Amino acid sequence: MVSPDDWRECRVDLPAAHNWLVLDLRCEDPEEWALGLAAEHLGGETDERLRTAFAEDLLWYWGAAVRQGALCASVLAPRNDAIIASYSVRELRVPPESLSLAAFRAEAELAEGPYFGGVLGLTEVELPLGPALRVHRQEPTDPESDRGVVVEGVAHYVLPVRHATALECRLLWTSLGLGEELAKVADELADSLRLA
Repeated sequence: MVSPDDWRECRVDLPAAHNWLVLDLRCEDPEEWALGLAAEHLGGETDERLRTAFAEDLLWYWGAAVRQGALCASVLAPRNDAIIASYSVRELRVPPESLSLAAFRAEAELAEGPYFGGVLGLTEVELPLGPALRVHRQEPTDPESDRGVVVEGVAHYVLPVRHATALECRLLWTSLGLGEELAKVADELADSLRLA
């Protein structure tokens, strides 16, 4: 299994770069980083409470990416607006015998829990980095409640040709009206992924 430390860089080409905020997963002071990015994104004239709330959102996504061991992560937030989607790339710790699209498909079809169930699409695709299983799903955050938020997402489970490992590239959002457009963005992001 290749360690992320063996890669100098995980690169994704973000479309409409002014709408994407890259999460600095190696920053030593995440609170200060988040407050600075919030001020830059929202502008200096924005109410301090709004900047603080946006910084807290950034910290939540930053923390989730760090806990998952993401190689790179970003959030989609149109200029002066809230976060509408998050994207991350992480290495999956998979036994060598399970490094196949068939194994990923079997697991995706049987798995329960967040981001699984109600499969909208499960297809095999070829990316520049290698073959991948594309999974498009919707899932309520609280299946027991009628009031829960529904999360939609597209994940690509990639088997890089030059590395004996697997990657998960995942775009998640809660604005279901943007689903078709964001699903295309997820495909563009996965297609642009490079390891150096």
